[in-house]
Amino acid sequence: MRAAGRALSWACLVLALVLSLFPLYWMFRTAITPAADLPTDSAGLLPKHPTAINFKRVLGLVSQEDARAAGGSGAKLDFLLYLRNSVVYTGLVTVVQTLVCAMAGYAFARLRFRGRDALFGLFVGALMIPPIFTLLPNFVLVKELGWLNSFQGLAAPNLLMTPFAVFFLRQFFLGIPRDVEDAALIDGASRWSIFWRVVLPMSKGPLSTLALTTAVWTWNDYLWPLLVAPGENTRVLTAALGIFLKQSPNTAPDWTGLMAGSVLAVIPVLLLVVFFGRRLVDSIQFSGLKG
Repeated sequence: MRAAGRALSWACLVLALVLSLFPLYWMFRTAITPAADLPTDSAGLLPKHPTAINFKRVLGLVSQEDARAAGGSGAKLDFLLYLRNSVVYTGLVTVVQTLVCAMAGYAFARLRFRGRDALFGLFVGALMIPPIFTLLPNFVLVKELGWLNSFQGLAAPNLLMTPFAVFFLRQFFLGIPRDVEDAALIDGASRWSIFWRVVLPMSKGPLSTLALTTAVWTWNDYLWPLLVAPGENTRVLTAALGIFLKQSPNTAPDWTGLMAGSVLAVIPVLLLVVFFGRRLVDSIQFSGLKG
């Protein structure tokens, strides 16, 4: 009975894995399919005439004439520029938000000040507000500050802190034994020194998890960058792919070019998950600590 249950569990796991990865595989299959073959060669698991031309024209490695000959629409995609913008946007938000949320979470967990619990309750209540409700006020604020088409305007709404991140780290900090911090206080360390030299080194797991989830979310963000930074010098990769598709003729969208760009855009996120995903699994226990 136990063997049958284990086999069933593995079968369900494999099925869930296939269902999750199949869209990614089909995206890659479309990217290596010649544009001329796409209407007729879409039944098999592998294309009949695989090619790398779609990746080359997305990366700008072929001339516009060769791109049109390969079935491209002629739309331009400065992939390396948009990749740089996405890296800057994602890195800025991830690093600053993780550090600021760590400080806020530690303050809620250890410092005593008037209105602390009420303020933390306000933070938790903010978890119930859909992000779409704050889109227009944030846009008006960024516009009034003159930050449209700038990286500070892109990062401003999520740069400092998010309610979930503060809640997540507070729960972990509450589980750290106070004896460690009391010993440091007896030795003459300040709260600021304890936070940097004692608490943060003990919090590598949850901090890595928060940084990973923040990086993935920021990298995949589409609506806010499209609204605030549509300019060429600040356009991120997700918004650029959407504009790339709109530039294609309505009668023949450049699906192969779009899928090639999407595959290249997914690679950085996959690398993050592969190298740091284990920390995400190991830190699930941290969110269940008592508060």
